[in-house]
Amino acid sequence: MGDFLVFEGISKSFGELKVLDNVSLSIEKGTIFSILGPSGCGKTTLLRICAGFEYPDRGRVILDGKDITSDRPNRRRVNTVFQNYSLFPHMTVRENISFGLQMAGFDRSRISGEVDRYLELIQMSDQADKKATKLSGGQMQRVAIARALINKPQVLLLDEPLAALDLKLRQRMLVELDWIHDEVGITFLYVTHDQGEAMSISDHIAVMNKGRIEQQGTPVQVYEAPTNSFVAAFIGDTNFFETEITSIEDSYCRMNIKDFADGVIVYNDKNFPQGSRVYLSIRPEKFVISHAEPESHRKRNMVRGVVEEIIYMGTHTVFWVRVGDYRIQVRQSHDRFLLDEKIIEHGNTVCISWHADNCYILDRYDERDESLLTLPDDDVTVAPENIISAGK
Repeated sequence: MGDFLVFEGISKSFGELKVLDNVSLSIEKGTIFSILGPSGCGKTTLLRICAGFEYPDRGRVILDGKDITSDRPNRRRVNTVFQNYSLFPHMTVRENISFGLQMAGFDRSRISGEVDRYLELIQMSDQADKKATKLSGGQMQRVAIARALINKPQVLLLDEPLAALDLKLRQRMLVELDWIHDEVGITFLYVTHDQGEAMSISDHIAVMNKGRIEQQGTPVQVYEAPTNSFVAAFIGDTNFFETEITSIEDSYCRMNIKDFADGVIVYNDKNFPQGSRVYLSIRPEKFVISHAEPESHRKRNMVRGVVEEIIYMGTHTVFWVRVGDYRIQVRQSHDRFLLDEKIIEHGNTVCISWHADNCYILDRYDERDESLLTLPDDDVTVAPENIISAGK
């Protein structure tokens, strides 16, 4: 389809604080593109620059081949849905949705027809005459989306649109947003700090940290093949291990990890040379936990440990397994759960195994990752809640 919305080398500072540092993104027409990152990473500022509420210090914004960097907000075919809905409380649902068309000077019959269409789209035809103050949070957000879409923008910007909703309503609204997108077919630029939202709704994701793009790609690419330690830690849970590559075996390599007696074999997708000091990332669900040792295979890794904690979550169980100085998280899915099988209990000695292809080698942390976690040289790990500490 080609590049439809393009950010070229966008930089923005507020006083001494650099919020965006040479950010470049290309977004295809008709896709849902999410910008994901922690608070303060610059994602909302980038969205506001796209909307025209802020102007970059350097760089350009190009929409459908036209440079819109200096255009006023009302001159851009871009509409925004905010976290706090921003509905007119004294107006009804119908009046809120029709407001943009009225300001544009459309005739009454056309406005009525368009509003009816969008009321049907958001499944609120029976709520058309209710005041905005009488709606639930999910209903208000649907009205805000319809109001933003009715002017037929080329891009819909969504700034943390579900943050004010409870978990169940967020999950339902994600499904509805995806369905609405499929119906209208315009480009959605979605900003969130919630990795679950981004992973479930997006065609592509850009992960931001401290004003820069760390990685962009499909949800599968970003989750399964993180390019660095920040992305591995921020997207989902992971176990980090500090290690050294001791030998190269074709496209695989062998490495030493303290307390893993037989070493570990890993797919060497980044072609690190022998002797490299690196970090190994293994997602909790990539492990298999069992009482008995699995069948031996050249590309299967295995280590024994003691179960220290068990958390039953319904759809899966989380085990914390002690292996020497490491406390490893293992996640076992309940796709097949037999009540008469031998249950793994607290204090059991177990085997955890994983395939060489199911872990990733990452560079040592650079200076921009220092806030993420302290290197395990001093046996201390400091991490956000979604990072699994593989140290003490």
